[in-house]
Amino acid sequence: MGKSYKIKCLAKWAPIALIGSIGLLYIPSQEQLSPKELQAAPIESNQDKPLAKKSFVAEAVAKSGSAVVTLETQRRVFGRNETGIPPRLLMDPYFQRFFGLDGIRAPRSRIERGQGSGVIFSKTGLVLTNAHVIENSERLMVGMSDGRRIPGRVVGQDSVTDLAVIQLNGPGPWPTAPLGDSDKLSVGDWAIAVGNPFGLENTVTLGIISNLNRNVAQLGISGKRLDLIQTDAAINPGNSGGPLLNANGEVVGINTLVRSGPGAGLGFAIPINRAQDIANQLIRNGKASHPMIGVSLSSVPIQIEQKSNPTEDKVLIRYVIPKSPAAYAGLKVGDVILSINGEPMGTPADVVNTINQNGVQTPLDFIIRRGKYRLQRSIQPIEMASLERV
Repeated sequence: MGKSYKIKCLAKWAPIALIGSIGLLYIPSQEQLSPKELQAAPIESNQDKPLAKKSFVAEAVAKSGSAVVTLETQRRVFGRNETGIPPRLLMDPYFQRFFGLDGIRAPRSRIERGQGSGVIFSKTGLVLTNAHVIENSERLMVGMSDGRRIPGRVVGQDSVTDLAVIQLNGPGPWPTAPLGDSDKLSVGDWAIAVGNPFGLENTVTLGIISNLNRNVAQLGISGKRLDLIQTDAAINPGNSGGPLLNANGEVVGINTLVRSGPGAGLGFAIPINRAQDIANQLIRNGKASHPMIGVSLSSVPIQIEQKSNPTEDKVLIRYVIPKSPAAYAGLKVGDVILSINGEPMGTPADVVNTINQNGVQTPLDFIIRRGKYRLQRSIQPIEMASLERV
């Protein structure tokens, strides 16, 4: 009687699921619809409901995605050469006979294939990418988003900024990506990385911009002259040379590297304004100019006795290269650069940009502070390559 009564009481309630050692027990309600009522009940359909609006990421990629390309490179790599003679000469039978090198074997070689990304930025078929993607390549093919494969040639490359320009060899027309203004970026803005990591075409990752002036020296990289955009949008091998987009689908950077090991997950891109300047130089001259005065700068204040105004410690000289224009002008470690040609300098990037825009033809008027004194110095930049020879 007790068991029957309990079941009848439960049946009056809404469906109840009892979970026990035997699994799931479902007790239906007595108030459920009858078969006739079920047949008469209307069936709701989602076809009449409006689709949800596309995300801003989808709209951004739609603007530039068709201009993102895959770069397939091919280069010949030689094994160890004990003679010091260029491997290609050792492979020439006439060279061997002339110098009596018949008994010397040419080093073995192999074909090394690589892959990267790029973005078409001109209707004439110009592609912007990283220099390390196409470095020493003997054959270059460009894979389009529509499936076409177009041969390309290198217009120019610059190892200092890790940028290169490629010309597509074909009639077009070519899809192009709109270029944004990297000077208008702010920390916290959306960042969308597009590329072909691991050979997976048209891969999109999303993150935010976490820093705008990350110097490559802070990443332990020497021989480069870059202030990079830092983002947590995933940038993987094969993404190099692809675009970093803002929320409007405009290219604001060229993806160049990703940090591995401690701090892995951070990606870095070359600001598009800097990339445009280098690209224009490569198109005009086949090479890029890198004027410099020979100093290493920092925005971190250091302890200097008798500071007249600590708030002015924004651009400090950390190191002066011997026999450089800065050394000849008498600049010293600990000097504070206040202005150049009357324009106040707020960050090391301001100093670098001013020197880049000036070039090597005319001197610059520096106002520096040393302790409690203000000094004026006229310094004419020189090419980085010339400084390296000195």
